[in-house]
This record gives sequence, structure tokens and C-alpha cells, in this order.
Amino acid sequence: MTAQQVLETDIPTLLKQKPELGKDINAIIHFNITGGSGGTWTMDLTKDSDWVTKGTTGEPKMTITVSDEDFVKIREKKLNAQMAAMQGKLKFKPMDMGLAMKLAKLLG
Repeated sequence: MTAQQVLETDIPTLLKQKPELGKDINAIIHFNITGGSGGTWTMDLTKDSDWVTKGTTGEPKMTITVSDEDFVKIREKKLNAQMAAMQGKLKFKPMDMGLAMKLAKLLG
């Protein structure tokens, strides 16, 4: 699994199954994935569909920076997101604890 698969396939599938997760977050999030299969993505959870696009668009409420390897580990539950954040592997800018906790339900 790659970060791109998580963002472009896994998360949209989960949002279709549990739309309340997206409605609860209701924000634009930018993902800056570093490493070999990294890149940038925008997750717009203010919309009812087409949540994830490649590149950065819109005014984000938060930008998440993480390596492709750690992002996949978090998604596969091999790395705890809170531990990754404390170790500096997962960065939120600006740090919004409430939003980060809501995102954890979607990503973890």
C-alpha cells in the first residue's frame, strides 16, 4: 500500500461508508507526504463527494506533513498516530488538537 492509495482510494471508500466522519471534520486539509512515493493532496471534507484531489487547492484549516512510509504505517495501525506526532514524525500546522483527534478517527 502507498500513501497515494490511502488518500485516493482507502479514505474516499471509508467516507462513502461513513459520511458522518467527513461531516464531523468539515474542513479542508492539505497533506504533504514526503519520501519516494510522496506528493501533495487536498482533502476537502466540506463537500459531499470528490473529497481528495492531487495537489493543494483551497485554504486549508490544517496541513499535515508525514513521510509516505509512516503515513502507511499509521493507516495499517502499525504506528500509533499520537506516538508519531510526539516523535515529530507526524506534524500538524497549525496544531488544532480537536481537528487532529477527528482526523485520527478517519486515518487510523
